[in-house]
Amino acid sequence: MTVKDVSVDAQVDAQVDAQVDTNDALPAAVRLATEAPRVRVGNKGIGGAAPVFVIGEIGINHNGSVEIAKRLIDGAVLAGADAVKFQKRTPERCVPRDQWNIERDTPWGRMTYIEYRRRMEFGPREYAEIDRYCAERRMLWFASCWDEESVDFIESFAPPCYKVASASLTDVPLLKKMRATGRPLMLSTGMSTNEEIAAAVDAVGRDNLLIAHATSSYPCPPEHLNLNMIRTLKAQYPECVIGYSGHEVGLAPTWAAVTLGAAFVERHITLDRAMWGSDQAASVEIGGLLRLVASIRDIERSMGDGVKRIYEGELAARKKLRRVVSAPAIPTN
Repeated sequence: MTVKDVSVDAQVDAQVDAQVDTNDALPAAVRLATEAPRVRVGNKGIGGAAPVFVIGEIGINHNGSVEIAKRLIDGAVLAGADAVKFQKRTPERCVPRDQWNIERDTPWGRMTYIEYRRRMEFGPREYAEIDRYCAERRMLWFASCWDEESVDFIESFAPPCYKVASASLTDVPLLKKMRATGRPLMLSTGMSTNEEIAAAVDAVGRDNLLIAHATSSYPCPPEHLNLNMIRTLKAQYPECVIGYSGHEVGLAPTWAAVTLGAAFVERHITLDRAMWGSDQAASVEIGGLLRLVASIRDIERSMGDGVKRIYEGELAARKKLRRVVSAPAIPTN
């Protein structure tokens, strides 16, 4: 081996062993992640350099059964999700009066729409059991509230945050009601224009605000997902934490959202996509949730810091396969 060869290998060894000691020396990709906005939800941070926060949206996929809800919570725990989310409505406030007596077929037989909505809602006893069970399983839970009375109801359980459903984005009194609790607020942006999103953000302010890109089609075709809106929202609202709420079939778009910078992701979860209910078909079964979370963690580990280096695992192949030890210097003039 020549003197030149020894020098090059010594430089490679030094690079493999080197550690960054000061924040000023951090690569741009790491520095941007460290300086990015961050919101604390419960005992976890979202944004910045924190791991992607994964939400399993139970919504109304429990079909009025606490036992189904518990099984979905168990599935979220098994998969390594960070939180589960429910939906809370006061049926008499949320169902237009002219739809109350429209009859429909349900798993409980034929009944009016208002009866169906009441049957689907959990009350104090059911939510107390959910609160107890989530605490036992060490799983965060919160809800999207569709009316002011529901905010008062959920507030009694001291949730770590609130979620504004896409359908409620233009309901400014409701947004302000949730914001008045002082808890972090997550804003979903499906079925909304840029102007409506801006008005909602102006109404609640940007402090402790998380914004989720979404398309409100169930299920959503890939060509309507428009994932690059994640980048657009990050540019438009740099003070806010940006994430993704997906309603597609499959997992790949959610993984893509993570690579585009989504700090949190939300997917509806179900025990079986063939179950009765309007959200089931666009949901992820527990096996899929396991794959979703595991691959998100792989993506996080694989993103790196954007600085080219030679890794220790490459040294043997470099020594064995490279015919020329180092590239010639590039002339400066």
